[in-house]
Amino acid sequence: MDNRQTQSSNAVLSSSLRLIRSHRRMRTVDVAAGMNMALRSYEHFESGAGRINLERIHRFAEVTNSDPHAILAALALGSPAFALRCADNKLATIIAVVLQEFDEEAGDAIIDLDARTIINAFTKTLKDLADQSVSKDAEAEAWLEQRRGRLRTPARQDGNGES
Repeated sequence: MDNRQTQSSNAVLSSSLRLIRSHRRMRTVDVAAGMNMALRSYEHFESGAGRINLERIHRFAEVTNSDPHAILAALALGSPAFALRCADNKLATIIAVVLQEFDEEAGDAIIDLDARTIINAFTKTLKDLADQSVSKDAEAEAWLEQRRGRLRTPARQDGNGES
């Protein structure tokens, strides 16, 4: 990895860690204590300085209840937002677990899989997931809009506190 890629990966790591920590409303001192690290060492880690440390990423994810595999994937994608998006649902960890099970079940048959078939299968699956998410949002919004009118609203008061 050349120096420019390292800096870019370190910046993505730093942004990912900060986004997740902020999302969890945790202070640096709290995460450092949870990781059993000196505050200064944690701040160095969160700033993305030094080499990327897998063990620390996993400890961070444990302390913040986030997805360590999503943090690592964020580095490859160049997207700190991906790490945040997966913090609650653990998407990347789920994919890693499913891949592990696939490896155990399919074994050497994986060698014979055609790249185009793999691309098509994953593209369709991920598109279906995205469509489900959007349709659930639309369904929830329609449900709420349909029922919101039945709620009683408080009477409007003028500036004198009178109706």
